[in-house]
Amino acid sequence: MNRVELACRVFFWILFNKQFRDEFKISYFEKNEAIEATPEEVPAVPEQKPLRSDAVQFLAMLQREGRLVDFLKEPIDAYSDAQIGAAVRDVHRGCGAVLDQVFSIEAVADNDEGEKMVVSDFNPERFRLTGNVTGTPPYEGVLRHKGWKATKCELPLWQGNEESVDVITPAELELP
Repeated sequence: MNRVELACRVFFWILFNKQFRDEFKISYFEKNEAIEATPEEVPAVPEQKPLRSDAVQFLAMLQREGRLVDFLKEPIDAYSDAQIGAAVRDVHRGCGAVLDQVFSIEAVADNDEGEKMVVSDFNPERFRLTGNVTGTPPYEGVLRHKGWKATKCELPLWQGNEESVDVITPAELELP
């Protein structure tokens, strides 16, 4: 696992897994308090303005480019399948571009889905085994899903102010 992949995994574990986040906070801060310098040696740090959550920043990008939040929050029962399909094309195109921009996503496995493949260096983070799982590597089976990995994780720096840290997209007001 390369450093970029590890950083992205830890980012999402901290972002979406409360238990992991709490354990990380406890272990990280206990470790840093043990090696921290005495108060008189620590220079004063200027107060920083509140930072926007990376999750909100990413969601704002998905909304801006693919209108994902609009699509998911809109009740779709009244629309025909054709209308929903037409809307999904734009959402799919825009959100896919954001994923490529931020994460540069690539397949974990190079083989085509449906092909037989052998995994000799098994890693449960890279491959999920299904079916009759017995024995030890190498494992031979049919690839059902290529998997996905991020080759980078680069969110643009947010430049907003304190009042808008939680705003995914601003309200729009059309003037006469």
